[in-house]
Amino acid sequence: MLHKWFFTGRFKNYSFQSFQKDLISGIVVGIIAIPLGMAFAIASGVKPEYGIYTTIIAGILISLLGGSRYQIGGPTGAFIPILFGIVATYGFENLLIAGFMAGIILFLMGIFKLGSLIKFIPRPVTIGFTSGIAVIIFVGQVPNFLGLSNVEKHELFLDNMKEIFLHINELSSYSVLTAVICLVMLLLTPKFFPKVPGSLIALVVSTGIATMFYPTQVATIGSTFGDIPSNLPSFHFPDITWDRIVELIRPAFVIAILGAIESLLSAVVADGMTDSKHNSNRELVGQGIANMVTPLFGGIPATGAIARTATNIKTGAVSPLSGIIHGFVVLLVLVLFAPYASKIPLASMAPILMVVAWNMSERRVFYHVLKTKTEDSLVLVVTFLLTVFTNLTIAVEVGLVLAVIIFTKRMSDIIVTEKALPNPANKHDKVESHVVTESHDCPQISIYNVEGPLFFGAAQAFEQRIMSTINYKPRVLLLRLSRVPFMDTTGEARLASIIKDFSKHGIVLISGIKSQPKSVLMKTGLFEQIGEEHFFEHTGDAINFALTQLNKHKCLGCRHYAFKECTALSGTKEKKLDKKTVVVH
Repeated sequence: MLHKWFFTGRFKNYSFQSFQKDLISGIVVGIIAIPLGMAFAIASGVKPEYGIYTTIIAGILISLLGGSRYQIGGPTGAFIPILFGIVATYGFENLLIAGFMAGIILFLMGIFKLGSLIKFIPRPVTIGFTSGIAVIIFVGQVPNFLGLSNVEKHELFLDNMKEIFLHINELSSYSVLTAVICLVMLLLTPKFFPKVPGSLIALVVSTGIATMFYPTQVATIGSTFGDIPSNLPSFHFPDITWDRIVELIRPAFVIAILGAIESLLSAVVADGMTDSKHNSNRELVGQGIANMVTPLFGGIPATGAIARTATNIKTGAVSPLSGIIHGFVVLLVLVLFAPYASKIPLASMAPILMVVAWNMSERRVFYHVLKTKTEDSLVLVVTFLLTVFTNLTIAVEVGLVLAVIIFTKRMSDIIVTEKALPNPANKHDKVESHVVTESHDCPQISIYNVEGPLFFGAAQAFEQRIMSTINYKPRVLLLRLSRVPFMDTTGEARLASIIKDFSKHGIVLISGIKSQPKSVLMKTGLFEQIGEEHFFEHTGDAINFALTQLNKHKCLGCRHYAFKECTALSGTKEKKLDKKTVVVH
């Protein structure tokens, strides 16, 4: 069963040529992932080796067990503000527990097939918090870029900005020079050597220059965090207690939700680039297992990395094996070259993260949504500002609530409840609202066209519109519900209120009701209360029935002629003379 779940279709028609392509892709992506893994770990407030451990373990497991052929997993920039906040508030040990819990949540999301629900998160919310995270990452690297010493890192953006201004006079020209060299190499390498990993070249060149000419003038990984060990840490199961679970459940959910969003978004990007289709629930299961295992070896939370996944595809990957190879490449580099990594200046890491932040900022999409000047623009700005100035948890919660409120308002505006009558000018007697006037409206039969979802946001307006008509107490109320695709219990309650009030002096007929609203009425008993004989598939049949329920005495002398039968019912007859209609009493 396991091999069917994880491998079916992902290695179909696999060949030696396919392996060669995967090998090349795995090596390239593995080399790219090394500096990024260390940089993301440092920015998250943990030692750089933990980023490498995550790249190895999560990278292998996500490729092996996930739902995308091309997904490359590992630490990502999106997690930086969250992980730094957890480390600052709860400590590193609790970060491991939160990551483990997030893995369980992701695993359960996949098992219960909740992968498709992620698509319901509005785009302005995801763009807002992604852009906000980009700003936090970029600003967070300014101290390392400038070589500012004694800068204390804080969870809040404004506190970090204050620290930068307080220590700006401690700027190190050597750090700035190193960072500029790295940045220039980062920008130029893709233009002149597009197939060479720019981040690795920039890191090697800037580190080499700093090591040869001013080795003691810049802060390095080794001088700040100690030497990087050349082996994986031993297995360690964190001390999980009930109190810690309660304390960490909220950050664990944030990690899980963000991990799910980013991994599935990355898988969608991969689908678009390769004309393939990922399995979202299997992807969440794989992400969950990876995030449960990785903390047991000191790794931080991981997810699908869009940039590395795209690179994996561009370099020719054809199966998940490239992602597995990428993890082993990083492991090999760790074992052979860990001592040299300790000499990397922090100023060399800063431009790499700044470029990552710039690329993930979604600036074009941000501006595009902003210039629409719609409610989406408001959701975008609020989510962005809250991400930057508070934290991602609050930003996403408020952004989602605001988006739901705006959506509800929009849907409530869509609902249309208008009085209607058959249009005599239409050969099919189409029932239309513009036909109704003060002099052309049946006093005994009220017909309403109802269009739009009848839910909690629109139900009150629907009821008020109907009830305002009932004041003159017509004999029959006909509701045309063929354009009501959905009804919730609030809508049903409002309809029940109308039925209860109207049934005191007349009858309610319903035509064209859809299956979902009908199912709701049957479950609540309102269908039986109205009576099956009062439901009609076609409006014409309902009108014919309504005409049999009229008080014929009230029709005598009526001048409205709402229906073609009214001429006979009102006791008048028509004589056509010189193409003009004359009513004879």
